[in-house]
Amino acid sequence: MSDYLRQKLIIITGSPCVGKTAVAENLFESYENSAYFDGDWAWCVNPFSIADPRLRNGDKTISFALSTYLNSNFNYVIFSSVVVIGEAIRETILKDITAKDYTTIAFTLKCSEETLIERHKKRGDTNEVLFQWLRMKPHPGDYVIDTDHKTIAQVVDEIKSIIN
Repeated sequence: MSDYLRQKLIIITGSPCVGKTAVAENLFESYENSAYFDGDWAWCVNPFSIADPRLRNGDKTISFALSTYLNSNFNYVIFSSVVVIGEAIRETILKDITAKDYTTIAFTLKCSEETLIERHKKRGDTNEVLFQWLRMKPHPGDYVIDTDHKTIAQVVDEIKSIIN
C-alpha cells in the first residue's frame, strides 16, 4: 500500500506553550475520519518529573490509546505531547503500538524564547518559564516548524502541506 493511502499517525511535540495542543486540535478538526489524543493527559501527575519511573505507565496508556485509534481505522491519528521530543520515550511508546501498516509523520514545534515567554504569560501561567524543552534537539526525522509570528491556522496549513 502506498504511503498516501496508509493511515497516518501524526506526532506533534515541542516545549510547553509552543502551541502543540492548539495546533493538534485544529489539525484534528480539519481532517475527516480522524482521532486525537493529547498524551500529556496520560502524564498528568503532581509533582511532575519526567524521571519518575511511575510515568512509564503513562507510556503504556499512550500506546494503548494510539493502538485503539489506529486499529479502529481512523485515517488520521493525531497525537500531541511534550514528552515524545525525547528518543527513548518516543521509541517505547511506538514499539508498543499493536496496529500495523501505518505511516508516522512527526513534527517538532519551535519558537523563540521571547515568544515562549509571551505565550506563557498569555496562558496566565504564573510558574517560571523553563527553556530546557525549547533548547532540546528535535527528534531525528521530525519536521521542525517555527511557530514565531504565525497563526494556528498557518501552522496547521504548513503541517498539512507536508502530510498531504
